[in-house]
Amino acid sequence: MTRVWFITGASRGLGRAFAEAALDAGDQVIASARNVEPLADLAQRYPEDLVRLPLDVTDRAAVFEGVQRAVAAFGRLDIVVNNAGVMLLGMLEEATEEQIRAHFDVNLFGAVWVTQAVLPHLRAQGGGRILQVTTMGTGGGFPMVGLYAAGKSALDSVSEAAAMEAEQFGVKTTIVQMGGYDTGLFTTGTTTTTPDPHYQELRDKLVEMWGDDAGPAPATAAPVIMELVDLPDPPRRLIVGAASYDMVQQDLQDRVEKYRAWEHLSRKAPG
Repeated sequence: MTRVWFITGASRGLGRAFAEAALDAGDQVIASARNVEPLADLAQRYPEDLVRLPLDVTDRAAVFEGVQRAVAAFGRLDIVVNNAGVMLLGMLEEATEEQIRAHFDVNLFGAVWVTQAVLPHLRAQGGGRILQVTTMGTGGGFPMVGLYAAGKSALDSVSEAAAMEAEQFGVKTTIVQMGGYDTGLFTTGTTTTTPDPHYQELRDKLVEMWGDDAGPAPATAAPVIMELVDLPDPPRRLIVGAASYDMVQQDLQDRVEKYRAWEHLSRKAPG
């Protein structure tokens, strides 16, 4: 059975890879992005199965209108992928209010607006899948990317609640915690703060630690997503990336050990 996908942030990176994999599998795709011109080649290859939808997910009214157009395109939505995202790179003290609000408008509120807009349609048709693309770093912050982790962590928590609310309608949600892929997020998708010289030593150490490796190609993650959407009982959360899986497991273990180290103090309060 041909499935209909609605993918945000589909013009590049993971969104583009997921759209291409879905089309290659014989599915139909509504690919949304602020600029859909990079999808012209896919539109030529799949003229009957790909609809390009210009959309700014920060505009709630436009999102609801766009979802209506998406439903009208193929008559239904089966798989919704909230993938649109940007990066705010810099120390917390350096970030301006405008930068922070713009960042959350995309990474958190944009995904919330899409989820609100698609749920009535999925409920009416008796089910569907929602994939909320977050990150393997939602378990905690890290210097220079703390606001990115914060937005994705908030989406992680909201998605957990929404998943429990919507499962009674046959809607199955998976929080897809992506590892590091060469998506262009740190280049075309990045806003950089104005450096404060007080943080230069730490900044230099981080740049050296990260190195020049941009990570594997997004297309290498697409087979996992295709297998995920085929599962009759998908997981609520899924880490995508072998190295990222190991890092998350180590982080969880370290956190448990730190909690236990201070258990004696925690238990002094009755709450």
